[in-house]
Amino acid sequence: MLTSLQNPLVKRLRKLHRTHERHQQRLFLLEGTHLVEEACAAGYPLEIVCHTSDWQIAHLTVWQRLNQHCQRVELVSPEVLNAIATTIHPDGVVAIAPRRSANPPVHAIQLGIALEALQDPGNLGTIIRTAAAVGADGLWISQDSVDLDHPKVLRASAGQWFRLPMTASPNLVEDIALCKASGVQVVATLPNADADYWQLDLRKPTLILLGNEGSGLSADLATAAEVQTKIPLAAGVESLNVAIAAALILYEALRQRQT
Repeated sequence: MLTSLQNPLVKRLRKLHRTHERHQQRLFLLEGTHLVEEACAAGYPLEIVCHTSDWQIAHLTVWQRLNQHCQRVELVSPEVLNAIATTIHPDGVVAIAPRRSANPPVHAIQLGIALEALQDPGNLGTIIRTAAAVGADGLWISQDSVDLDHPKVLRASAGQWFRLPMTASPNLVEDIALCKASGVQVVATLPNADADYWQLDLRKPTLILLGNEGSGLSADLATAAEVQTKIPLAAGVESLNVAIAAALILYEALRQRQT
């Protein structure tokens, strides 16, 4: 059992709380039974799993599966587990996994979503969860956004993070150009657009663009889209939460495709 906070493995995992270290080590943290189970169910590789003895007793079937699925499984003290986790009350298991490397094929999508400069991890996790729920083909996010594998993003995705192809795009404008060249309809959400979102034909292959929580889409992305749309708001209401906006448009696309 690992009991020392000075153990090299413990020190290594604690560093993954920081964005710079996640990028440098090409690893990220998974916290909690649900996320670990979802990673296994989706076949996502896990490098190391740390757990307490109480967790092992309570989740013996999961523990046995992890021993088959994971490269290394370590028993740790509750104090070590608390130090590794980013949550205040971890449920007894933390894992590390490699960051995503494969990119979804932007030119072959039927329904996708691209996000520019998104900053709130809860918003991103919720959008991932919704996109997976409607069966979207992929999600693209600009590199100046919150990390795809930020711990709060993973928790907010409720495990759907492992089921949706995603990438941090170095150049969303180029990705949009590829979409347009392959016949994908690119839709920008803008507050001053003429068409309401339900007036669009979302049965076509479509990429939906959503922008920063405060400033929305940049001019470059807005002009790169061939279609512009808005979500109508009552007088005096300035904006809608970006995760709610994504859900409305994604489910409208699903509704249209099922009728």
